[in-house]
Amino acid sequence: MPVEESTVRETAEPPQRSDEPWWPALRPLVRRLHFYAGVFVGPFLLVAALTGLLYIFTPQLEQAVYDHELHVPPGPTTQSLAAQVDAARDALPGAELNAVRPAPTPTDTTQVIFNAPDAPSDSYRRTVFVDPHTSEVRGVLDTYGSSQALPVRTWIDELHRSLHVGDVGRIYSELAASWLWVIALGGLLMWLRRKRNNARSLVAPRLRGEGRRRVLSWHGSVGLWACAGLLFLSATGLTWSLFAGENVSQLRSALSWEAPGVSTDLPRPATGDVGFDRVHAAAIERGVAGPVEITAPGDGAYTVTQTERHWPTQLDSVAVDPGTGQVVSELRFADFPLMAKLARWGVDAHMGLLFGLPNQLVLAALAVGLISMVALGYRMWWLRRPTRGFGSPPERGAWRRVPGRVLAPIILAAAFIAYALPLLGASLLLFLVVDVALGARRTTGV
Repeated sequence: MPVEESTVRETAEPPQRSDEPWWPALRPLVRRLHFYAGVFVGPFLLVAALTGLLYIFTPQLEQAVYDHELHVPPGPTTQSLAAQVDAARDALPGAELNAVRPAPTPTDTTQVIFNAPDAPSDSYRRTVFVDPHTSEVRGVLDTYGSSQALPVRTWIDELHRSLHVGDVGRIYSELAASWLWVIALGGLLMWLRRKRNNARSLVAPRLRGEGRRRVLSWHGSVGLWACAGLLFLSATGLTWSLFAGENVSQLRSALSWEAPGVSTDLPRPATGDVGFDRVHAAAIERGVAGPVEITAPGDGAYTVTQTERHWPTQLDSVAVDPGTGQVVSELRFADFPLMAKLARWGVDAHMGLLFGLPNQLVLAALAVGLISMVALGYRMWWLRRPTRGFGSPPERGAWRRVPGRVLAPIILAAAFIAYALPLLGASLLLFLVVDVALGARRTTGV
């Protein structure tokens, strides 16, 4: 977030290196980077926070908007899954069946999921919602992703991720995620190293007074409390990004950090099909119960996978031979590699799913905190703005004061980070171009 500009005027000769401690030498460089990143990336952070705040409570919104499709009155009997699937097929004749999610409670509908070849991407499905007690079709909706997001949540999700303009729009969210951790760490470092008269001013804002110092106290103390959460959102948000996300996927694959899948290979070709009811019963016998998704067999076995992503996570799965109804393979979430578990928990926490309402409230607080810090950052810039022009960032030539033993690792780290996070590297070069242009303008007096 933007911080105040320095009142130190540029000199003809940049400051020289000295043997002073690392922080006084590094501080102007950190302030300059924090200033440029805050000014130029602040709008992207603001949009990401606002759309993220809108997304947080979409699970509750779904339950209200699609109550008719999702919920039914409890009934005295339950129809077979075969009968429910037949009813769904009648609603979408000719559609290719993908999976079935049996009603987890007597007041939920069964979701019969079909492929949707006319959808924008392979992540979309067309789902028929069936009353498990009567086999009545309650509705047909397009759903998205492994969480079966319904249209209103899908729309808000796309707004948060790409502003509904495709891959071009995803650049905005990747810029926000790429710079968020840099801005947060830089701001935290400056706030912790700031001279103060008492410990209270470190953790709590000024409640009285006015002007830039009071605004700074709010900006810094809110950032201190929110920093860990912002770092988490940045790291997990990058896993979905367009360019950095590809690098993350390659790294996870190279280190075998990907989530494994249950084997669907059969010992011999299947003869016949026992159907969804037998498959579901076989999975329950192996402890794979609760909310599950039963995937149609194709050329291999049926798979039955738990879909409960709240804590404790239940993602056990089994493969069932369609010819015999016997479990031929199983995979327990407890056996996932640690990094695969952490990735799963991180994504679910980012989406507000892992701990339910408490998770959502924490995310909402982080979003509001980020929005306020962006606003306060611009307010500080406005209070210290120059009378003309864009505004003077912290003093130029700061990098020349940084000792070589400190500067060399920074340059190497910056090169590595720019490779891993391409948009961060490209935008950093843009900041340098702007900085040089502003310096040249002041030198020539234009």
